[in-house]
Amino acid sequence: MAYSLCPSSVPSIMKESLNLHLEHLRFDGGDSEGEEQIFKSLDGVLQALAEDKHKTSSLIAESDVLPAFARLLQSNPLCAVKAAEVLAEIAKNEEMKTHCIDAGLVPVLIPLLDSTDQEMLLHVGRAIGRICYDNNDLQEQLVGAEVITSLVRIMSNYPDNEPLVRVNLLALSNLADIDTAKQALSKTRVAEHLVHQLRAANHHEKVEIILEVLHTLAENDALKSQLVEAGIQEAIVEILQRLQDSSKPEDVCSLKAASDLIVSLLLGDESMQQLFAEGNGVIYQSVGTWLASKHTQLQLTGALAIANFARNDSNCVRMVQLGIVRQLLDLLEQHVESGDVSVQHAALSALRNLAIPVANKVQMLDEGVGQRIQMLLRSEMPPVQFKLLGTLRMLMDGQADAAEELGQDPVLLHRLVQWCDSNDHAGVCGEANRLLASLLRHSCSQEVVKAIQEAQAMKHLVSMATSEHAIMQNEALIALAIASAVNLEIIKDTFKEAKLVQNIHKLLQDESTGPEVKYNSIGLLCSLLNSGDLRKEAEEDKMKETLEKLCGHINGNVAKQALMAVQILNEEHRLFEP
Repeated sequence: MAYSLCPSSVPSIMKESLNLHLEHLRFDGGDSEGEEQIFKSLDGVLQALAEDKHKTSSLIAESDVLPAFARLLQSNPLCAVKAAEVLAEIAKNEEMKTHCIDAGLVPVLIPLLDSTDQEMLLHVGRAIGRICYDNNDLQEQLVGAEVITSLVRIMSNYPDNEPLVRVNLLALSNLADIDTAKQALSKTRVAEHLVHQLRAANHHEKVEIILEVLHTLAENDALKSQLVEAGIQEAIVEILQRLQDSSKPEDVCSLKAASDLIVSLLLGDESMQQLFAEGNGVIYQSVGTWLASKHTQLQLTGALAIANFARNDSNCVRMVQLGIVRQLLDLLEQHVESGDVSVQHAALSALRNLAIPVANKVQMLDEGVGQRIQMLLRSEMPPVQFKLLGTLRMLMDGQADAAEELGQDPVLLHRLVQWCDSNDHAGVCGEANRLLASLLRHSCSQEVVKAIQEAQAMKHLVSMATSEHAIMQNEALIALAIASAVNLEIIKDTFKEAKLVQNIHKLLQDESTGPEVKYNSIGLLCSLLNSGDLRKEAEEDKMKETLEKLCGHINGNVAKQALMAVQILNEEHRLFEP
């Protein structure tokens, strides 16, 4: 209907016309003439919405016409598609969602998802999606009404209907966060349909929607495995290859989303093993290329993939055999100066995990890992410092020769002392102390004791012995006992200055101190009693009384250790150092 009127008269004419259309819809007849009028009225409402969505929505709300849409959808097949289209447009207005819900439209729309009319499915899907968007209660109801099965079936039946597929993908994106939805999806073939759609996607928006849905689904372990079985990894690798040279913002965004999806899939133990496939999986086969890439996101993805594959010891051994260590070291060298912290952190995480199996430590040390990663000692980034220290400590575990070599490295020891002195990052300080203790424990070397003493690091181990963390306490106590056993002469004065004997006494007197800490404290004390000066301090501090009480400790090992210390203190004619 066209009007030739002055502009000021248009709104009133539109309102009058719209009210007539709404009136027809409210009191529709069931004959053919009535159906024709219904079509005209529905078209009129659509036109009004297109011209002024907000005012039209207000009139619709005031007219109480929405229950009439429920009747049309249920009892008038000829008009139902057009009615669904109008509802989809009405639901675009945020303020109209509540009116649609109050009119009971959602339960009426849901059964229409079983239709074979693709246009009907399109409009119904849009209407439901818009009405239920960001409404957790309604979304839970949709899942309970088995909408998930309908969405997957529609995507399976009409894979080439792009608008319809897009509506279904958006619906899945909105519902997939719900745990019951993930459970429902795990019982369908959604994985293979999504992989098919991802491979067929030829524009950014669709790729982005699918990757978003996939990332949400990949939070579920069962769906992780199903996605891998459906070949999601090949599709992702294809995307990364296609987009890696693009600088377009939308392509960079998709590349990151695809990379994040790989990492998410690798977080599941079963899916990770499926992807590794004894080193023959496409993800692992692509890792070398990613690590050598100039693209930081791909480098990060490659390093994170290795770190996750390395959660399994047999995978670690296989990867070291395949030469992955050299590639990680080469990557780290690229990022020494003003490098990417995330890449450094991921690469060090990978090396640390690879170093866990005993079989790998020797080979990795032979490949120069211990020396080459020290290039990162200059890093001023706490996350990198923390991971570097943990990696070195893991490499030293049980490796006497390596611990002896690194334990005499003045550059390393100087940096460790700096980090032990720092109060800026407790984690780095703790790891620096633990590495010092590890160097002593695993080397058992007089030269290492001497080097650590010359670096003025021994006092930090004394402080570590009183840490609030039992693991750190025990590591420090054992390291100090070993140092005392191999070279007490050069460190006794440091122990006196740091009041080590008195600190040990406090640990033994404290009822909250655990049995293992007490056992190791007494073991250290026994070594210290070989020094006349330190023995005198123990006597003056009335250590013997505390030890005698501990002879009756409920823990048998603590009691035996205490008895031995008492016997040492009772020896009156022992020769002491001057």
